Amino acid sequence: MGKQEKANTGTYQIVLTDNALGNIDEITGYIAFINHEPMNAIKVGDAIMAAIEKIGRSPLVYRECEELKTKSKMYRRAICLSWIIIYKVIDFEITILGIIHSARRPHSIKKLRKLK
Repeated sequence: MGKQEKANTGTYQIVLTDNALGNIDEITGYIAFINHEPMNAIKVGDAIMAAIEKIGRSPLVYRECEELKTKSKMYRRAICLSWIIIYKVIDFEITILGIIHSARRPHSIKKLRKLK
């Protein structure tokens, strides 16, 4: 199992999976190096991290993820610019599973259920 980054925000603990960290790197790297917009990449990265901090303060405010329905409604989604942040809430731990572009197909979201 890979390394996970943890952050404590109030009563909820946030865990960023390797997949989520890789998604952030891919998004900002693409904007910086492929689109040649390094300042925009910094702004997008900061916006994503700010959205994750907001999730940490009140994770149940955001909608249930329709592609990952459960009785407990533990899978949630938050929108940040053009990206969807998929996370799950179990007790007082929030696990950020992935960050995908909103134009992606729902099957790419379903794959996130298997992440730990």
